[in-house]
Amino acid sequence: MIYVHIGAGAGDLDAGALFRDGFSEFVKQIDDDDKRIYVVEANPSNISKLKETWKNYKNVEIFNFAISSSANYEKKIKFYYSLDDAPHYQQFSNNINHVKKIYKDLDRIKFKYIDCVKINEFLDKNFNDKKINYFSIDIEGMDYEVIQDVDLKKFEIINFSFEHLQLNFNQKINILKKFLKFNYSYNGSGIDHNNFDWTFKKKVNIWNNLIFFFIIFISKKHYKYLNKLLMKN
Repeated sequence: MIYVHIGAGAGDLDAGALFRDGFSEFVKQIDDDDKRIYVVEANPSNISKLKETWKNYKNVEIFNFAISSSANYEKKIKFYYSLDDAPHYQQFSNNINHVKKIYKDLDRIKFKYIDCVKINEFLDKNFNDKKINYFSIDIEGMDYEVIQDVDLKKFEIINFSFEHLQLNFNQKINILKKFLKFNYSYNGSGIDHNNFDWTFKKKVNIWNNLIFFFIIFISKKHYKYLNKLLMKN
């Protein structure tokens, strides 16, 4: 099976995250003798940790560049980070406000330019005519535009997991419309170990999508109660 993670951070070797990473934990526990793993990380400081995270797996490709939508594409994108977030810079974003939400000292916020690839170009180069079994994205405030840009008509993605914390109400509605258009259904919490992700599965389930419609309107602390009502696909 094919597993793809956009925004991989330092894998499961980040002390600031208590050495936890939902994607690597999820993939490593699956009984699959043919795991093909693709991880993308914008921050060059984390690449050595990702290589260490996946050193025992033979079919792994690690890419060091940023992923963007077509509309926001630039050959190099400015990414902001705080020196107080060292050494792995979990808040590494092209949106300075995303960093400022947590790190208030502007004198400690720096930036660097990162090579960038459009999401559909990345998918076309690596997964044309291939089925992606699990796709996970967490790119610190850039998620919505990239999710909306993914060509679900062209690329076969079975399970699509993404962080929901930065999404506003209208963005949640638009994401739901996109997934409904391509016959996806809400399938509960995603790959993130903190349950900050949602997953949509390539399978029509009207009941689950009805539950998701209610989830959009409630506080995230109540998600778990509605998720108990889901019909798992």
